[in-house]
Amino acid sequence: MVREQLELFLTGEGYNKIPSNLPEFTFYFHMENNYVNVFHIIDYRNELYISEDQYTHIKKKIDELFVEKGITNIHILSLILCTDYVKAKKLCKDDSLCWIIDPFHERLIVYENQVSDFYGMRGKLEYWLSHLPEAAWQEPREEVPPKQGYKKLPFITISLVIINIVIFLICTFTGDLLYNIGAFSVADFFSGKEYYRILSCIFLHWDINHLVSNMLVLYYLGEVVEKHFGHVKYIVIYFVSGIFGNLLSMSYELYTSNYAMSAGASGAIFGVIGALLFLVLIHKGHLEQITLSRLLFMIFYSLYSGFVGTNINNAAHIGGFLSGVGTAFIIWLLSSGKFRTKSNEDAARGGF
Repeated sequence: MVREQLELFLTGEGYNKIPSNLPEFTFYFHMENNYVNVFHIIDYRNELYISEDQYTHIKKKIDELFVEKGITNIHILSLILCTDYVKAKKLCKDDSLCWIIDPFHERLIVYENQVSDFYGMRGKLEYWLSHLPEAAWQEPREEVPPKQGYKKLPFITISLVIINIVIFLICTFTGDLLYNIGAFSVADFFSGKEYYRILSCIFLHWDINHLVSNMLVLYYLGEVVEKHFGHVKYIVIYFVSGIFGNLLSMSYELYTSNYAMSAGASGAIFGVIGALLFLVLIHKGHLEQITLSRLLFMIFYSLYSGFVGTNINNAAHIGGFLSGVGTAFIIWLLSSGKFRTKSNEDAARGGF
């Protein structure tokens, strides 16, 4: 409700709303003869996470919108609605044109390095905040449609776990059939031209211990990665990591002439771990209940176990892990606006 009240306030002050495809971001502008003032509203109260680069990119795109219309004297002030103002301060710590609204204390926070006023709007904003009804801060509860609730579930991770379990159960009744036609081997890949094995082997496990250990890691870590990257990007990370893990394993076997049949989701799962490491790093070493030190310990212990253990394809683990980090990095670059893509342009332009 507070956003609706803020919209009424700004439109009452002569500001026009710019439609946006991103619900957490709203823009309002006020034209004068030779310049334009813009309020860039960020609703940072829920689980929204944007990096400093994304924050800067959005403000840059707003500036470009007006430049394209022949306006060069542009003033953009970010106004962040946030219950954790320490988090908000980190986002705009180097931006002098940024204020924070603290809903708990109904106050406007302006730090020393930020502008003390914005064309007479500070006093008006503070007066508006002091007279805002308490009910305005209590967002109305809406029933989440089943489809939206379903989207929040880690259904890709759950589906992968179920598929692996079902295939293992089939293997217990069919003996070596699926292993013979689906496990990865260099000879079958090249001589038999059975290229599908580089993917099919990801869904096969040699025994119950192999299956359980992989599925436990996949479920508990995969749901975090799926939540932060989204379903489609997550499954891309999973399969790219599994494939590249097998490619590195194949290269290692060709180099050492030590050939073996291999199977397991470990390469793909190590890719998920690599993506999780990337997420923890860009979240300053802490993501939900996962800390950088604990995650690094788990990674090093898992790789060490692979080196000292027997019948463990550590090359696939390393290949999957590295490709997971790399794929997550590329996805982050594309999503954060490091590369100009059509989706970035459309999101920034909105309906203006």
